[in-house]
Amino acid sequence: MNIRTLCVNGLLAAMYIAVSMLIQPFGFTNIQFRISEMFNHLIVFNKKYVYGIVLGVFLTNLFFSPMVAYDLVFGVGQSVLSLLITIFSMRYIKSMWARMLINTLVFTFTMFIIAFELHLAFDLPFFFTWLTTAVGEFVVMLVGAPIMTAINKRVQFNKLVG
Repeated sequence: MNIRTLCVNGLLAAMYIAVSMLIQPFGFTNIQFRISEMFNHLIVFNKKYVYGIVLGVFLTNLFFSPMVAYDLVFGVGQSVLSLLITIFSMRYIKSMWARMLINTLVFTFTMFIIAFELHLAFDLPFFFTWLTTAVGEFVVMLVGAPIMTAINKRVQFNKLVG
């Protein structure tokens, strides 16, 4: 990993943490709207963003989660699994919009991991919690796709990391 990629991923992790901190009460419950999840779309521009996203999720859960141990396992695990599925699918999908749609659907579907975490930690009903967390993730990722696309026109995410 070159210095530029390392620095960009460090900045991405910091931005993920900062945005998560702003909406903290809405990022860790059974109804989640973690706005910073829109950064997950960076993976469709370049797979090297995986480091900054995972680091951002890890540190956010470490510093701000009311259930640190659970979130470090389940939250980070859900992000890693979803990002890896998206990276694998990108070999076969060339359209940026299709990649973002697949990424959105993957992250939405894998919210069952977070629902299971919340079921274990707070004895919340699994299927209802999966529904509420998945809806929150879907909305954030769906709204985030055009935002990240618009920013990409100016910043060119695919060229930002080497």
